[in-house]
Amino acid sequence: MASHVLVVATVTAASDDLLAALRERVSRGPVDFLLVMPATRPGLAGRRETEPRLREALTVWREAGLRADGVAGPNDPVDAVDEVCSPGRFDEVIVSTLPGATSRWLRSDVPYRIGRLTDLPVAHVVAMSMARNLPEPEQPRQRRSDPMSLLNVMAYGGSRRPEPR
Repeated sequence: MASHVLVVATVTAASDDLLAALRERVSRGPVDFLLVMPATRPGLAGRRETEPRLREALTVWREAGLRADGVAGPNDPVDAVDEVCSPGRFDEVIVSTLPGATSRWLRSDVPYRIGRLTDLPVAHVVAMSMARNLPEPEQPRQRRSDPMSLLNVMAYGGSRRPEPR
């Protein structure tokens, strides 16, 4: 009996690193993959814009010998998983992201949030092969330090819990 693995990816869906991870997963036993690709923007128009990239990725996967289907989901990756993941349908999840600070998904902790939502094991694949094609992430602007800001933080006592007696 084949395992059912949910894969969540957008721009990294056809990356060498994700394909290597999928091949490694196949080496452990038969598996059927479902690629859920979050839309490029909200709404039906966003899903339609995503469909060519989804078809392209599935073609690459199938040419690599993988059994795979796919669906374009809502633009939020956690919502996209929630839409397709019903209890018992999948055995594990693979989330593929861009590396480091270039990844919006990592900044919003998507792999962890998907794990919490599905209660399934989540493997995180970083598409390092795509790092050289990406622009440098914007650095946050340095704000002038307000000398009173440290005092404001120090003055805040936080929530006080009564001490146990």
